[in-house]
Amino acid sequence: MRDHSALGPWVRRFLLEYLIAERNLARNTQVSYRDTLILLLPFVSREAAVPIERLAVHDVSPDRVRAFLDHIERERRCGVVTRNQRLSAIHSLARFVGMRSPEHLAWCSEVRSIPFKKAAKTVIGYLDKPEVEALLRAPNRSTSLGSRDHALLLFLYNSGARAAEAASLRVNNLQLGTSPSVRILGKGNKWRVCPLWPVTIAALRVLVAGKEADDQVFRGRTGEPMTRFGVHRIVKSYAASAARRVESMRNKRIGPHTMRHTTAVHLLRAGVDINTIRAWLGHVSLDTTHVYAEVDLDMKAKALASVDITDLPGAARVRSSLKPPTIMSFMRQL
Repeated sequence: MRDHSALGPWVRRFLLEYLIAERNLARNTQVSYRDTLILLLPFVSREAAVPIERLAVHDVSPDRVRAFLDHIERERRCGVVTRNQRLSAIHSLARFVGMRSPEHLAWCSEVRSIPFKKAAKTVIGYLDKPEVEALLRAPNRSTSLGSRDHALLLFLYNSGARAAEAASLRVNNLQLGTSPSVRILGKGNKWRVCPLWPVTIAALRVLVAGKEADDQVFRGRTGEPMTRFGVHRIVKSYAASAARRVESMRNKRIGPHTMRHTTAVHLLRAGVDINTIRAWLGHVSLDTTHVYAEVDLDMKAKALASVDITDLPGAARVRSSLKPPTIMSFMRQL
C-alpha cells in the first residue's frame, strides 16, 4: 500500500507535475515556489528535530508554518508582501496535497486557514524627466560595457519591461527595420508588442550586431546571458552615480521597476490613454494601471488648478500670494 504520509514525494509532484505539467506557470513563479520550499523545509526539519528526507506531511503543522512566517519577517527581515508570497506558495502546496489525499484534508484546511497579513499600501516611486536624463547620461558610452548599459537603461525606459523580461530578451524578438518594435514575453507567458524610439533602435543595433537570432540581447561582462539580478545591479549602480549630481534622486530607491513606473507615468502625462498603457506594460487588470493616475502629482496639481475658487472667501488674497509655479512646487512636496 502506498504511503501518503511522506512529504518528499508530494513536494516532488508539486514542483514537477503540478506547477509545470498541469498549471504551466511562468518560470519565475516556479522558482518563487521552489525557493519558498528551500526555506521552509530546513526550518521545519529543525523545529521538528526530524531529518529533512524523513519529514511527514503533518510535520508541516499550522503552528510551524506560523513560526516560519514569523522567522522570515524577524530574522530574514522580509517585508509583509514577501511574507504573503511565501504563504501563498504554502497554501498552494496544501491544496495540492488535500485534493489528492483525502486523509490530509483536515491538515490542508488548517494550513490554508492561516491568513495573509494586511500590507500597508506603498507609494509608487518614479523618476521625473531630468532624473531620467541624468540616469541615461551616467554610463560611459565610449566603452563596450558602457554602451551596453546605456542601451539597457534606454530599453527599460522605452518599453517599461521588467528586469526578467529584459534579461531574457532575444535578438529575434526585435524588429529594427520597418515599424520598429519589440516582442516581450511577460507574466503568464503572454506576449506583448511595444514600439521603439529611434534612439533606442540605434543603441540596440550596435548591441546585436553579429549576434545570432536566438542569442540574448543583453550579456554580462564574460559573455554569459545576463540575469534579472544583473539588470538590477546595473540600474542601482548608475542610479547611485546619477544621484551624486541630481539631489532629488538621493532619497529615492531606484531599480528596474522604478523605470517601469516611470514609463507608465510619462506615457500618462503625454496623453496616452490608460488602456493603451495597460497593454504597453502587460497588465492583466486595468485596476493595476490606474495606480499611475493616482501617483502623478503633476496631473493632480493641474486638476487642482482647474478648479474655480474665485467665489470662496479670501480667494483673491490667496491668489495674489500664490502663483501657479508656487502651487506646483508645494504639491510636489505632498
